[in-house]
Amino acid sequence: MMNQGIETSVIPEEGQTVMGEDIKKSPGGKGANQAVQMARLGADVTLIGKIGRDRDGEELVKVCKEAGVNTEQIIYDDVLPTGSSIVLLETVPGQKVKKRSIVIPGATTQLTVDEIAYLEDEMDKYDLVVLQNAIPMEVNEAIAGYAYKHEVDVVLNPIPAKKLSKELMECVTYLIVNEQAAKSMTGIKIHSDEARVVSAVIRGRGVPTVLITLAEKGVIMNTPERFYYKKAIEDVEMVDPRAAGDAFIGAFCTRICTDDSIGKVLTIANYTAALSIATEGAIESLPTSKQVREYMEQKRDA
Repeated sequence: MMNQGIETSVIPEEGQTVMGEDIKKSPGGKGANQAVQMARLGADVTLIGKIGRDRDGEELVKVCKEAGVNTEQIIYDDVLPTGSSIVLLETVPGQKVKKRSIVIPGATTQLTVDEIAYLEDEMDKYDLVVLQNAIPMEVNEAIAGYAYKHEVDVVLNPIPAKKLSKELMECVTYLIVNEQAAKSMTGIKIHSDEARVVSAVIRGRGVPTVLITLAEKGVIMNTPERFYYKKAIEDVEMVDPRAAGDAFIGAFCTRICTDDSIGKVLTIANYTAALSIATEGAIESLPTSKQVREYMEQKRDA
């Protein structure tokens, strides 16, 4: 997916035209961002999806390859273009940057179950499957089913918001959402203590573990064993929040496959997201493991 990031201090109302401050084009999308973040943190990552035969697709594959992601299983569509997104960044001096996104999925919507059916026989090669909602629901259901059958954990980041089937939810190990997605799923707006309630509601639909990222308030994780809360990293200059959620998810997925404690996994994921926020760009802001280690040391010594 190709991102168009537009910075403006004023979000226009209906019929209003305003002056923007900057526009940047960069490859990304949730699947690519999360794959690149995992690869930059040292994971062995294979990206599967569908893109158009166009310049945007070529640039996306190039960036992923440079990060160490295996792109050999990406499928090309001969009709539709590579997906794209418009990201509006509301940048008002003295206030936190606010992000709004519109996704135009393009070729991503044409991925079929038949095209990924081979994964059923290859699932034993993987430690973890990470899914988002950009691809068709029936494809997510099939892949999650293959993973569940082979006892491979599944992470689902259900963005963009869609209705999730019972069949899919029952195959998911970890569901990760932000406050807005959690509200879309439950109808409950999170203020403070609601995060625990909302995560319990989602767990009641069949997912054993639910994480809700709470921006500057941190993250909660509700598991069958216990409830976790990790506060956000303090004193972080918010430069660009576009890829923060994907940075968190990429780090979480990488570390949850190790022997790290849950507390350590969440801490590293928070630091990774904070470093992304403090860096301009989307996929460009995703840090390496060396950068995360140095950042953690720097913050602890401060």
